[in-house]
Amino acid sequence: MKAATQRITLLAVGIALFVALSLCLQVPVFENYYLCLGYVVMAVYCYSFGTLSGTIVGTLGVVLYCVVINGFRGMPGWALGNVVIGIALGLTFRATRQMRSAVLRTALNIAAIAAGTALGILIVKSATESLLYAQLMAVRIGKNVTAFVADLVVLAVSLPVCLLVDPTARKLFPQLAAGPSAREQ
Repeated sequence: MKAATQRITLLAVGIALFVALSLCLQVPVFENYYLCLGYVVMAVYCYSFGTLSGTIVGTLGVVLYCVVINGFRGMPGWALGNVVIGIALGLTFRATRQMRSAVLRTALNIAAIAAGTALGILIVKSATESLLYAQLMAVRIGKNVTAFVADLVVLAVSLPVCLLVDPTARKLFPQLAAGPSAREQ
């Protein structure tokens, strides 16, 4: 199979997994908010297949998820927020994957997750919704704090999954995998 066909197929599988995990494994954490376990897929794709792949999976996955559950309500802000989160995670994972110090690598990855999620959810998602719904930015940020906390937790918990899945992803799709891991140096 050609690399382009493999990449498209791999992205389609990632998007489908994002939607399936988001729909089928809804873990309630706040009054009206569930953990979005699709973020695990996004993180794995950012880690194992690079920034662009992870960002596409996270963005198109949330678009399809929103269309399935409630149409376009909430989707533009969440999708744009996922673009920011995907870029932050992908670039950080690429920069840290060759670090030999697991403690430093984990600390930098957690910091990037926190910063990327804050920027993506609290700023980009809130600003988009503020414009779309004609609400004050402070009101939107207040409403998105629970989403920020829940998404931050899921993405942070995704790091061990990334490390666990990465060797298999590299073995199955060596031509599509992101740069070398710390173990390969």
